[in-house]
Amino acid sequence: MGNSLPNGVSDECVIRTERLCRDFGETKAVHDLNLTVMRGELFGLVGPDGAGKTTTIRILAGILEPTGGDAWINGISVVHDPERIKEHIAYMPQRFGLYQDLTVMENLIFYADLFRVPKKNRGPRIELLFGFSRLGPFKDRLAGALSGGMKQKLGLACALIHSPHLLLLDEPTNGVDPVSRRDFWKILYDLLKQGISILVSTAYLDEAERTTRVAFMHQGTIIQLGEPKTLKDMVDGVMMELIPDDLSGTRALLSGMPGIVDFNVFGDGLHVRFKDLQEAAFVREKLENSGVKIHGLKRIVPSMEDAFLSLIPRKDLVTGDQPRE
Repeated sequence: MGNSLPNGVSDECVIRTERLCRDFGETKAVHDLNLTVMRGELFGLVGPDGAGKTTTIRILAGILEPTGGDAWINGISVVHDPERIKEHIAYMPQRFGLYQDLTVMENLIFYADLFRVPKKNRGPRIELLFGFSRLGPFKDRLAGALSGGMKQKLGLACALIHSPHLLLLDEPTNGVDPVSRRDFWKILYDLLKQGISILVSTAYLDEAERTTRVAFMHQGTIIQLGEPKTLKDMVDGVMMELIPDDLSGTRALLSGMPGIVDFNVFGDGLHVRFKDLQEAAFVREKLENSGVKIHGLKRIVPSMEDAFLSLIPRKDLVTGDQPRE
């Protein structure tokens, strides 16, 4: 039957994709995408703008039809029964449709009507949502008068009004201040404890550290998938933090030096990946002989950003991705 899971897939699998594709004309926004999200996971879909994250989530939400392959949400096919999927999920797009001229409470009531939440269940449900979002004191404030972080919390509360088991979040913290980002992730952890499975997309590599498992996306495909620690441990060579007095000049010098696998700018310094420690000592000597003053050079544990960038061909870092949804 079209609505059943593929053979051998457990009912503990809340999301499954099989060779999922979506083309926009000549552009392959998502290509041959295979992933599995298990019940109770906080799964991260991570990559730069244009990697195909939004297209993937819109397909999973039953909003966008794939041009190839299939996906299943709780055993329901997005190809054969997309409308049924919407009963099982909460979908929060990058720009959630809050009504700016309605109050916080009026927005919640509107979405309760939209999702046909029984009136007898609304009071307790709204109180629960106010509890984790801390929006209770602002229930009479217009949504348009809320800060960016509070709007995101209200959008999440509205998405959760019908008690779904799966939450699909498309870059929910994009453009939100660091404190609000931290608070938002705390809410996600609280939701996990309540038994809600979560798939979240983000362009912030530091947020990938907070997931159960993460899929790195690049140009519409998954280039690596695993637990955050596993992905960082896969980075070959020796990662060093280099802080020179002349960042631009040092980058130009490093480009032509042997012994360097790759390097990228991090804040006021560089993360440089060497083949081994001997090569690191050699490069330091070469830089100093070229007149570069080095304020610091120390070995570091690779970050998630280091792990991701180590997988991307350097030509793609220079030219950028093709435009994708």
